[in-house]
This record gives sequence, C-alpha cells and structure tokens, in this order.
Amino acid sequence: MSSELTVPAAGGSRRGEPLPDALLDDGERMSAPELRDHQLRQLRWTLRHAYDNVELYRKKFDRAGVRPDDCRTLEDLARFPFTTKADLRDTYPFGMFAVPMSDVRRIHASSGTTGAPTVVGYTDNDLSMWADVIARSLRAAGCRPGDKVHISYGYGLFTGGLGAHYGAERAGCTVIPASGGMTARQVQIIRDFRPEVIMVTPSYMLTLLDEFERQGVDPRDSSLKIGIFGAEPWTESMRREIEDGMDIHAVDIYGLSEVCGPGVAQECVDTKDGLHIWEDHFYPEIVDPLADHVLAGGESGELVFTSLTKEALPVIRYRTHDLTRLLPGTVRPAFRRMEKVTGRCDDMIILRGVNVFPSQIEEIVLRTPDVAPHFQVQLSRRGRMDHMTLFVEARPGTGADRRAEAAGAIGKDVKDGVGVTVEVTVVDPETLERSVGKIRRIKDLRGR
Repeated sequence: MSSELTVPAAGGSRRGEPLPDALLDDGERMSAPELRDHQLRQLRWTLRHAYDNVELYRKKFDRAGVRPDDCRTLEDLARFPFTTKADLRDTYPFGMFAVPMSDVRRIHASSGTTGAPTVVGYTDNDLSMWADVIARSLRAAGCRPGDKVHISYGYGLFTGGLGAHYGAERAGCTVIPASGGMTARQVQIIRDFRPEVIMVTPSYMLTLLDEFERQGVDPRDSSLKIGIFGAEPWTESMRREIEDGMDIHAVDIYGLSEVCGPGVAQECVDTKDGLHIWEDHFYPEIVDPLADHVLAGGESGELVFTSLTKEALPVIRYRTHDLTRLLPGTVRPAFRRMEKVTGRCDDMIILRGVNVFPSQIEEIVLRTPDVAPHFQVQLSRRGRMDHMTLFVEARPGTGADRRAEAAGAIGKDVKDGVGVTVEVTVVDPETLERSVGKIRRIKDLRGR
C-alpha cells in the first residue's frame, strides 16, 4: 500500500504533505489476502462468542439450523440469520451484551423517539478499537497530529460526541468539545480558537454557515479547512453548498450506534469517491431489502454489517436500512468502498403509488433561492387520500412575496421531477425541531 497519499489544498490553504507510512496502523497496511484471512478468523470467533454468550443469538441460530462451526468461508455468513433493531429493543436494556456487566466500561443508547432505546456497551478493548477507527478516519479525511478538532456532535448517550472525541485524541489532535447547540457561541469559538477541522452533522454545518453570515463574518475566511460530516444522509448538492460556502473539504463519515458509532467507514479527502469500510473490524454485505438474499458487488441494496472484533455487543448481519452499494477500494485498496448513503429503506415514502426519497426533495430545496436546506416532510390523510406537506425554512430576511415564490417553485419542481403533488409551507428560520443537530426529515401522522 502506497504511503504517498497527498492531501489536496482547500482554497490553496491546506498543506499537502504526503501521509507518512508511520501514520498508518497495522490494519491499514494489510494486503487483500491478509485481510480476508483476518476476516474469516474473526468472523468465526464472533459467531462463537455471540452463540455462547447471548441467548437471543443462540435461539436464532438454533431456529435457522446453523452453528458457529458451520462458517468455513466468508460466503457461509449468508446462512446465518439477520439481526434487527427490534432485537435490541426486545432485549432492552442489556440482553444483547456478551460479557459480564463488570467488563463493560461505557454504555451508549439511541434517543428512543420511536420506541425503547437501543442500548450498546463497550469493553476496554471495544473503546480502544473505536478510538483507533476514528483516528484512522480522521487521517483519511486529511487531519494530521496537532490539528485542532472542533466537535459539534452531541455528547452524552449519543455516540457521536464521545466517539469523535477519543478518536481525535488518539489521532494526536487537540479536541475542542463544543457539543451541540448555542450556535452563536459555536461560531465565536471557531473564530477565537481557530480549529482546522470540524465534526458535525451536515445540516447543522449549514446552520453554522448561516450564523457566520448573520454575524457579518465571511465563513470562507474561517480557520476551518476540513469538515467531517455524518449522523444523517446528505447529498452531493449539500456537499457543494458547504464547500462553496465555507471554502473547506467536506467529507463523509459513517457509523451507527448498534455497530459501533461513527468510524465504521470514512471518505478519503484525496478522492471523495465513497467511504472506505474498515473491514478488519466490520464485515459488510449488500442484500435485497425485499428478498433478503445477498447481492453481487456493485449492485444497490440494503447495507448489512457483522462486527468482527467487538466484545460487549457483537452484531451478526445487522440490517442498517441504509441503501448503498459496495465498490472496490481506491485510496485504501484492501478495503471496499460503500457509495454515499442518500436514502434508507425505512425513509422511502410511498405516496399514492409513487416512491419518494428525502434525498429527491433535498436536491430541489437546495437549488431554490431564498430557502435554507432545512426541511421536513409531514404525511397525513385528508379523507381517504394520503397528503404530503413540505415545511422548508426561509433564509433570514426573506419576505412574504419571495417565500410564496419559493413555495410555488418547490411545489412545481417536486411535481415535475418526482411525480407527486406536495403542499409547501415556507416557515421562519430555525423553527423546525432539531435533535443532536439533525432535523427529523419525515413525520408520519397517518397512523394517528
């Protein structure tokens, strides 16, 4: 694996020194055959560890008629049953843990807004692995030891803040643990502390961009050179909006708490051509979301993960609901890439027979003048018919006439481009409810 990985300049100001081989960890130096041998060895260990220590997995394997020793090749994994978020909720809070509670050093959990929270635990080794993959991700994003990293992910039970925090420290960076909220103060901290890197949700980065402008500060003059954005799907249009507005590299980081947290996969700043999955720790599959069978490389479907090194909470064929495809590695050739996730199986809206994804709406909102890239789709019923209302935030200072023009333009573009009729309401800036920096894109009121 080449050690001459050059970071391109952002606005001519990002240093472009090669990435020394000494900064790569042992996993990144693996050849493809070495990686496959490691994966099979760790996969067999994970299946045995889960079967012996988690009742749910033991029952699932027994019902499916498989045992850990039946996995003799990587392809044999397809014989084993899937794990879903419902499994974690049904065993709430600690029923999926595979180690004694005395070995668990940290607990995280989802917000639980749509049911019981999903709870995850970490041993000392799990936390060390997590810090390693975040550090690896930061290096791939272009960060170097000594960089200051401003972390605006939420801290607490949410995995984003603390996961990024310890990984940035492991990478030799200086951490600014800003957490979420207090937008005006965040901008002031960026101006005063002059970080090179920011880690945050992409939608909240746009909020910060607006705040720079509200304070009369050109966001392109900030010290930031790299933005590492995750925790929600985002489009190439949003990347362009952020890069043009802030004069930074905008790269994607992927993770989910059930599998580990952020750091499962990372986009390399060199190419921005999808996210390399850290396959020495997380084994990916793509399955048909309806028929459940494994798809060939390059085919689009639902992303499924099996952990290879996790101790406290091993996951076997966990269904993420994220839609993507697997491609060969580039900057890290031994690791496959996943295409940028812009949709989820469970986010697909079927409205009067038409399939609609939030990413299609986002593309239209982003190209419409006078509105911010913050929107929410609400689904309801009017009589016997499903009805979709799109709430979009106006940009500061946008008057009633221009809001009406924007609403009309969005409605027309959705009708022409997506094929559904939508009622568009342009609301005041910063009025859509946010959680850990994210706006809940879909609110389905049809069952109420």
